[in-house]
Amino acid sequence: MPVVHVYLWEGRTDEQVAEIIEDMTEVFVKRGTSPEAVRVLVHALPKSHWGKGGKPSG
Repeated sequence: MPVVHVYLWEGRTDEQVAEIIEDMTEVFVKRGTSPEAVRVLVHALPKSHWGKGGKPSG
């Protein structure tokens, strides 16, 4: 069973998150995995919780 973690900046609508889940699932379905076997976890984080070059991005 594939488990996909998607990390995004917060701010997307529930509909956008649903589309991301659907699209990530489709990647595995195209390769022979049943949709019911795919788990997608979307982690929506504030920009202040990301960093680049030793500094917060937000």
